[in-house]
Amino acid sequence: MKLYVLNLFISCIVLFLVACGNAVTSLPKEVIDFEFTSQDNKRSSLKEFDNKWWIANFMYTNCTFVCPTTIPNLSNVQNNLQELDLDIQIISFSVDPSNDSPKILREYIEEYQVNTNNWSFLTGYSFEDIQKLSEDFFDTVLEGGGPTENEFVHSTNFFLVSPKGEVIEKYNGLSKKEIDIMIDDLKTY
Repeated sequence: MKLYVLNLFISCIVLFLVACGNAVTSLPKEVIDFEFTSQDNKRSSLKEFDNKWWIANFMYTNCTFVCPTTIPNLSNVQNNLQELDLDIQIISFSVDPSNDSPKILREYIEEYQVNTNNWSFLTGYSFEDIQKLSEDFFDTVLEGGGPTENEFVHSTNFFLVSPKGEVIEKYNGLSKKEIDIMIDDLKTY
């Protein structure tokens, strides 16, 4: 029991530090071109999203701390955007590419009943590549070795990317208020 409480405490501290670390950003930032592998084992690149608004997030299938909340929240965003007839793409970048193969991502998608019509889960790169993308272009932390074995410290934010490929805004994926603001912002673009 003591170990569980200690892990929970450390997890809360790490989450707090991640949130604080994201407080100062230098957005907008242009995303570099990428070519990664989707859950369907197809190559997906930034060029596919030219002239489209899209939302990005960072996740991994073995995440037990924040992803079980952020993925359903993003699914709700997707449903709201479809009701508003807004054609917004969603990209989830796995931060655990050594585990998250296309097959594992498909199983995860089935578990969460994700609609993949406009949502891709990407893998097929090294941890260093996704860490660079996260830190240099989305201006957010990504570290291995979180509070428990095989855990990663990653962003809980949803990032709004413009049709020009610029990350222009971020929203806390754990906050209903910020998610509502994101949807309102997308109505105006």
